[in-house]
Amino acid sequence: MSVARLMQTVMAETHLLPLANVTVFTEPLTNHEETEVIAFLAERPLHTVCMAGLIRDNGLESPLNRGRFYACRNSEGRLEGVALIGHATLIEARTTRAMKEFATIAQASVGTHMILGGEEQVELFWDLYADQGQEMRRSSRELLFELKKAIELTDPIENLRPATLEDLELILPVHAELAFSESGINPLETDPEGFRDRCARRIVKRRVWVVVCDQRLVFKADIQADTPDVIYLEGIYAEPTERGKGLAGRCLSQLAQNLLRRTNSICVLVNEERTGVHSFYRLANFKCREYFLSIFLHC
Repeated sequence: MSVARLMQTVMAETHLLPLANVTVFTEPLTNHEETEVIAFLAERPLHTVCMAGLIRDNGLESPLNRGRFYACRNSEGRLEGVALIGHATLIEARTTRAMKEFATIAQASVGTHMILGGEEQVELFWDLYADQGQEMRRSSRELLFELKKAIELTDPIENLRPATLEDLELILPVHAELAFSESGINPLETDPEGFRDRCARRIVKRRVWVVVCDQRLVFKADIQADTPDVIYLEGIYAEPTERGKGLAGRCLSQLAQNLLRRTNSICVLVNEERTGVHSFYRLANFKCREYFLSIFLHC
């Protein structure tokens, strides 16, 4: 697809505005701008849940974000885009000039592992970034599924619970394997101490839900981002011997019922090639909303 055609598609489908060549300025965000940024991201909560979740957890200025948040503003000081540029690069740009600004900053960044976002926006970002940025290692097209009403259960799973640090050794290899299947990199090999710390921190925050039977991890689901509008789940796992028996679906529905008491919807991303997993989420009443794109880079 030509650059001109791609930009037309992005602007039509994501409301990215082709504004005139007016001066904009882009700079790192500070914690005192958090309220403004959260309100900006809340205009498209399903697309910005990961950024909003990090900000709510850590603030705009924190090493826990594994990157730096930037704002692109017009001459009147109004936000045209917000981006996290770092280990994971996430973009919410409302104008093409904001997208160009973020691509330029990202080109000067090192150590980016992944770029993730709506398919059209990421394709445009990549076109602006690729010539002077890190090289692509692999890419995946993802389906964004959303759940607004969970299936009612008549027989709840009594041992579905938040994980504790005693479960950490069961969780680590499973979560690492899930990460490897998507990115091709095993974090237990490349960053064992950091990976362990991040998993432990998530457990302490009661963001990991498990079913453990006879010292076996039977089911797991992680809350990656938690906002009043959307909760984003990742790392959903069922032990191979339990698959196809309905346990994972019941666990997911029970967890969703719990979470939907304090948020408007729940979302997950699923690789488009995993068609069997698509059926699993559809049976749990998730609806496919659109396509996302993840690009993994050579560091």
